[in-house]
Amino acid sequence: MDKISFLDTDTNEVVELFVIEQTTIGGSKYLLVAESDTDESDAYIFKEISESNTDITYAPVEDDDEYKAIIKVFAELLEDADIIG
Repeated sequence: MDKISFLDTDTNEVVELFVIEQTTIGGSKYLLVAESDTDESDAYIFKEISESNTDITYAPVEDDDEYKAIIKVFAELLEDADIIG
């Protein structure tokens, strides 16, 4: 499982998360990430909001309708995983 580092702009801390799955829908790239690579970990959905030559910026999906639609896609991609939406 790949790890990705995020800068938490609220705390200025670098947070490492595990990439569980990624997908592109409607031209937007989404990541399903977790704090740990174990089964008992919180998971989050991030959306790519910009890309430069050196950095890619992601933000948490906060819109409820968008979140519900994306979590369904990830659930289908990860049929064996227990995803709570």
